[in-house]
Amino acid sequence: MLAGRKKILYVVESMGGGVFTYIVDLANTLVDIYDMYIAYAVLKQTPANYKAYFDKRIKLIEVKNFCREIRLTRELTTVKEIKQIADEIKPDIIHLHSSKAGVIGRIAFDGKKVPLFYTPHGYSFLMKDAGVIKRSVYWGIEKIFAKRDCTIISCSRGEYQESLKLTSNATYVNNAINIEKMKGRLKEVKEEKHPFTVFTLGRICYQKNPVQFNKIAQAMPDTKFLWIGDGDLKSELYSPNIEITGWIDREMALKKSMNADVFILTSLWEGLPISLLEAMYMKKLCIVSNVTGNRDVIQNRENGYVCDTVEDFVIAIKENNPRYREQAYRDLINHYDTKVQAKRYADIYNERLGR
Repeated sequence: MLAGRKKILYVVESMGGGVFTYIVDLANTLVDIYDMYIAYAVLKQTPANYKAYFDKRIKLIEVKNFCREIRLTRELTTVKEIKQIADEIKPDIIHLHSSKAGVIGRIAFDGKKVPLFYTPHGYSFLMKDAGVIKRSVYWGIEKIFAKRDCTIISCSRGEYQESLKLTSNATYVNNAINIEKMKGRLKEVKEEKHPFTVFTLGRICYQKNPVQFNKIAQAMPDTKFLWIGDGDLKSELYSPNIEITGWIDREMALKKSMNADVFILTSLWEGLPISLLEAMYMKKLCIVSNVTGNRDVIQNRENGYVCDTVEDFVIAIKENNPRYREQAYRDLINHYDTKVQAKRYADIYNERLGR
């Protein structure tokens, strides 16, 4: 690491899916400016060769005690472990990523000595698989920890609006993708002759609403549907015209995506999905559910379709207006490039360091 450069420590619990892509692209860009350290958890959906995705200048530190379930003794052990990591690194900035890391990190650090930031990547209290009481508890936890000296940096305007209900110490930087890297990767992808295909990408879980995805497929029995990913709820995808790839590497996922035609997201809630941004860059028609995150990016019948019902999705898929593909691509290029995102983060970090 270079002497005189500021050190940034990212604490990341959700090291998989879109958050993983986000962290890789952002850290790989910021490492030209700062010394980057990432303390993380390994999940089922974390790529087996995840270290290969990161610039070699980035220091990766696995947090052994992170777990998805809430276990008080385990959480306290995780707090201790993260504090020890920070004591060794002595970072100038600490940035927490995901709700779990946000709680653990705001217990471990008070934000007074070292500037503290937190990005939820989708608040837990918005999760519709939790009951009203559980979501109220999650909201209460966020409200309590929002009193910490910590700036919330939301990943979309919609999430930012939720943050303002918790604290005025908030801002937002839209999720983005590394356009230059995507361009290089897609050059290696061979497009093949294929049947008209409707696809999505991500973990097969309640949030992504596989039940509705299955209903859409059932309503269009002569159309091929593709789910790139895996998860505990794959049994909900039983329509015979659905193919499930299971967890596959990045290159194969891109190949599968490029050899499909329409991208859909049936999510019940979102932060700002990276898979959607990538589909926009690939000039796939994007059809999304009417939730925060999705509708922050897609404007109905301007650069894609925003849908409420199975019937809405079916109509949009059949209509398949090519003009929306081009507009979505232009919007992606102009607003969702990692270079723009990284500069915004650097401005936020430097402004806080300068106080």
